[in-house]
Amino acid sequence: MTHFPKKERLIFIEDSLNPEDNAMLQALYSRSSESALEHLKKVKEKGSGKFMASFYVGYGHGSIGDCGTTTIFIENVSILAAKAIQDWRLYSGQETSTRYIDMAKQPIIDPLKTPASEAILKKWMDFYIGSQERLKTHLRQTYARQEGEDEKVYERTVNARSFDILRAFLPAGIATQLSWHTNLRQAADKLALLRYHPLPEIKEMTELILEKLREKYPSSFSHKEYEAQEAYRKDIIANYSYYLNTATKDFSFSTNIKPESLAPYQNSISSRPIKTNLPSFLDELGGCTCDYLLDFGSARDAQRHRNGVFRMPLLTTHFGFHPWYLKQLPDDVRTEAEALIKEQSSSIALLQTSDEIRQYYISLGFLVSCHTYYSLPEMVYVTELRSDTTVHATYREIAHHMHHALREHFPSVQLYTNLEESSWDIRRGNQDIKKITV
Repeated sequence: MTHFPKKERLIFIEDSLNPEDNAMLQALYSRSSESALEHLKKVKEKGSGKFMASFYVGYGHGSIGDCGTTTIFIENVSILAAKAIQDWRLYSGQETSTRYIDMAKQPIIDPLKTPASEAILKKWMDFYIGSQERLKTHLRQTYARQEGEDEKVYERTVNARSFDILRAFLPAGIATQLSWHTNLRQAADKLALLRYHPLPEIKEMTELILEKLREKYPSSFSHKEYEAQEAYRKDIIANYSYYLNTATKDFSFSTNIKPESLAPYQNSISSRPIKTNLPSFLDELGGCTCDYLLDFGSARDAQRHRNGVFRMPLLTTHFGFHPWYLKQLPDDVRTEAEALIKEQSSSIALLQTSDEIRQYYISLGFLVSCHTYYSLPEMVYVTELRSDTTVHATYREIAHHMHHALREHFPSVQLYTNLEESSWDIRRGNQDIKKITV
């Protein structure tokens, strides 16, 4: 008779360990059938330093590095630097929102530090600051507070709407703050690339992050460097950090998913409830490619989706300024804005620098060429999420294009897209993290 030892089912949560100890605790499962409670004693007795240096770094067991997470807080870097960190499909974190925060007092990164570059940045900020009260007055006149609407919520909505519009005139060199919650392996892999980024600011930021990580987790950030690998990474990041297709015009869609391949899953596709994702195994059916123009301010939001691939667009003045922002301004402010955009575009073109550096002086309202690749579940998810009326109007327009493309190519797929026109939405005033009083 076969004897099976009886063990009680055990589930517990352990959040008190530092990332390296937590990684070691999990890794010991692969070498022992003992309870993690026993392993925990070993970790506390011996520590994880030598273990991580040997097995994670020395022997290349990368999955161990996946088991230890840390959070990096990065402050007073340009929006361009923030986007470099976020250009990673496994990115998790938060960033200062230009839609809710008055950026008037934020420092600005000026890599050229010349009278001409300083003048360009000053003119953008003078317009951003000088137009706020005039725009808010215009919004109150256009969207009067309705009976029953809370005055504080209404005023927060006015502020949010004004930031929605005026963020288009912020230069990409404006400073921001962001968090990056990552595991140890992903941090090492991402930073190994960013070390060679074409923007000096990002190289310096990367070295500072690595320095902090080496101080905090020396055993996990002692990877040996190999010349061939470093040369390859340098080539990749130098040539493919940014995407630019000057032929991009209207929204275009293509797919290699064959409609008949959906037949075996038809019931699941057509009966999906609202706010429920399609099963991820449908990724194997193929993908959807979208090309379109979108202002850089909203492209930042699109790029943050972990679903799919979004190539980081190069910010230029080539495609012009998104007209939506100008249409929202009162007549006198719009006239000033149009003259400013024309003047600034000429001044930016005269800067003696690279296209990558020139981005610091271009405002977020300029259009960029966007190129995305989503599986069907990812495409449906992004389309529905970004169609909500609280989403920025310029990005909602793209979500609607995605909806119509899906409807045309996959009519049997159930969609819950909000196709209402973008308008004043008092809910914006409630999208706030309120102060907690203890």
